[in-house]
Order: sequence, then structure tokens, then C-alpha cells
Amino acid sequence: MKKGFLIDMDGVIYGNDTLIPGADKFIEKLQEMDIPFLFMTNNSQRTPLDAVNKVAKMGINISEQNVYTSAMATASFLSFMKPNGSAYVLGEGGLITSLAREGYNLVNQRPDFVVVGEGRNFTLEMVNSAVDMILSGSRLIATNLDPSPKKTGWTNLGIRAVVAMIEEATGKKAFSVGKPSPVMMRSARKYLGLEAKETVIIGDTMDTDILGGVQLGYTTILTLSGISTRESLNDYAFKPDIIVDSVEDLDLEEVFNLHNKSFA
Repeated sequence: MKKGFLIDMDGVIYGNDTLIPGADKFIEKLQEMDIPFLFMTNNSQRTPLDAVNKVAKMGINISEQNVYTSAMATASFLSFMKPNGSAYVLGEGGLITSLAREGYNLVNQRPDFVVVGEGRNFTLEMVNSAVDMILSGSRLIATNLDPSPKKTGWTNLGIRAVVAMIEEATGKKAFSVGKPSPVMMRSARKYLGLEAKETVIIGDTMDTDILGGVQLGYTTILTLSGISTRESLNDYAFKPDIIVDSVEDLDLEEVFNLHNKSFA
């Protein structure tokens, strides 16, 4: 059966700016075997080209067509919901570029949507403006709801923290597009041209990649090279199909021979 891969980046391919050993060889193997894959990231700050350049420094050569971000998923979703609509953006380059490519107008008054992504450049004054817009009828969208890392020295708040502030101020709930939302999980699959039974997702986080994959009937592979540990798996009622220490240890033949166990 044909298979294709949706691959998380941080924790699977690299940790911070350091290549996880063997990740480059794994990607080379997929390229040699002509197996379709996407690097799928919740980070909405970076453009696909940013991601290409980042992994190129680690010896991994891919194209922009191998990258799918929550910014791209958000722009596609909004274009579907309201073609050629307008948005007020609390976010940066990747999100702004993706919305513009979908024909969205970026405005400062009466937008159809207020869109929140990662960033350090928006101010409390901009947040106050966003609150007023939402109270006046604009709808609140989050590119993802990733939590803050709760580590000293971290430069970006997780989007969940920013969105929580806006939700409390408006009484409105944000709609999140990024992982584990079926919106991004499904749109990434379609971007790669796969059916659900052909899709394999690799991630290091049970709450996003694995949860999203389980919900949509994808084959799920958890790597222990990032956040998750074997001990933490007991905290979840669901489980991945395969667990590996890193993608270096992944047996592709095992993946291809794994029968799809979707309950859908």
C-alpha cells in the first residue's frame, strides 16, 4: 500500500538547533525511495522557506513543498470559510505571508477575523484593539493552542497564554486550526495527496501529533527524542501504533506492513 509521512520537526528532526542523530539519514531514505512526506509544524512564525533554510544548516535538503505550517492551514481554512475576507493579525511573517497568498486583506478596522499566531512584535495596545474588534463582531482564530514551555529564558509565550487573555477579555472562545485539530491534520494529508489509510504521522508529543493521528485513523509513530517518555504514556487512554527512541530506529518495512486499524 502507498504510504506518506507527516513529520513533526522540533523533537523529531532536531532539538532547538541541534540535529537529532540519524534524522538526516531517515529523510534521505524517504527521498531515495520516493516516499512523499511533509514537515508539519504548528509554528506559524516561519515561512516554508525559513524551515527549509533551518534544516539545510543541519544537512537536510528539502524544498518548500515539503513543509506545511499552521499558518498555511489557517489561511486555507479562512479562505474556505470566507473567500477574500479580512483579518487583523497578531503574528508575524509566516502567518502574514500565508494569509496574503490566499487573497486575504490585512486590516486594522472591522476585520472578519482576528487571527492569533506566535510573535514577539505585537503589543498590549494591539491586543486591546483585537478585543474591541471581537466584541464588535469579529471572530477569533488561533493558529494553534500550544502551551508555554514554562522554562526560564524562553522568548515566546505559547499561543495558548495569549489566546486565554483575549478569551477572558471578550467572553468568546477561539477556534484553533493547528495540531491536533482535524482541520490541519486533514488539510496536510490532502496537500500531500493521501488518503487517511495511507497517512503516517510521526511526532514526539502525545497531545498533538499522536492524538490528532488517532482521531483521524492515521498510522501513528511516537518518537522519544523530544518531550514524551515511556512512563508518560500511562497518562493517556490512547496509544501510538509504534514507539521508537528516534526516527533513526524506525523500520520502514514494519510501517508499510502495519495494517490500518482505524475505527472510523
